[in-house]
Amino acid sequence: MSPDHEPSIPDTADLGLRSDCGSCFGLCCVALPFAASADFAIDKDAGRPCPNLQTDFRCGIHADLRPRGFSGCTVFDCFGAGQKVSQVTFGGQDWRRAPGTARQMFDVFPVMRQLHELLWYLAEALTLPAARPVHADLRAALEKTEALTRGSAQELTALEVPAHRGEVNALLLRTSELVRAAVPGRKKERRGADLMGARLKGADLRGANLRGAYLIAADLKGADLRSADLIGADLRDADLSGADLTGALFLTQAQLNAARGDAAAKLPETLSRPAHWRPAGDR
Repeated sequence: MSPDHEPSIPDTADLGLRSDCGSCFGLCCVALPFAASADFAIDKDAGRPCPNLQTDFRCGIHADLRPRGFSGCTVFDCFGAGQKVSQVTFGGQDWRRAPGTARQMFDVFPVMRQLHELLWYLAEALTLPAARPVHADLRAALEKTEALTRGSAQELTALEVPAHRGEVNALLLRTSELVRAAVPGRKKERRGADLMGARLKGADLRGANLRGAYLIAADLKGADLRSADLIGADLRDADLSGADLTGALFLTQAQLNAARGDAAAKLPETLSRPAHWRPAGDR
């Protein structure tokens, strides 16, 4: 197929990969468990509604989550899985009016969330010219994954998610290799590395493999992370002030929300600057 006749690149909005809490039945506030910690002020079991969840499925302390001890809620992103389960899988029937659906709905939600996360990565991979050799495989994987999201509740709960993730991850890894190979110079291989609290201020990390790296509280001020693979990297409390993240591979909004930064940081166009980040130069 000639470049002039290539299939259109799927958009994350068309795929429903951006959270729409107004169309969700508060599933992340009920289905998922959390433990009292620096991220959550209380313990909550899976399947039990958070005490802050209101009858209209909105959060009663949404504007004050961080000062009230629920910063973990501010960094969570379901990639649109919540509204998909609420409005498509269960056809708009909520678990309060139909309590018989509750257990199954809560079981489906984390499965759908994983599938939507994979769709996000696949859609991004298809925008990368350097990954053109695997675009056909990426598109096939995206279509297969999207079809899985349209399955029934029974089909979704029976899905072997790890096996599917493994297939998709192999393609994403190949995508990463193709993109990073085009970056001049020696690329750092720090996959899964323990870089907690690392002093990486101003570091040249262009094209680095930081997949699954532990960058908790790392000093990345002014670091160059262009074309670095950040899939699964833990950026909690990492300082990204002034860092260049344009073109960073597989970076998500949740990762940015978990980090610290400022207005001087350069971000991919598809992501938003977190509200809690500082103005430029503010220390």
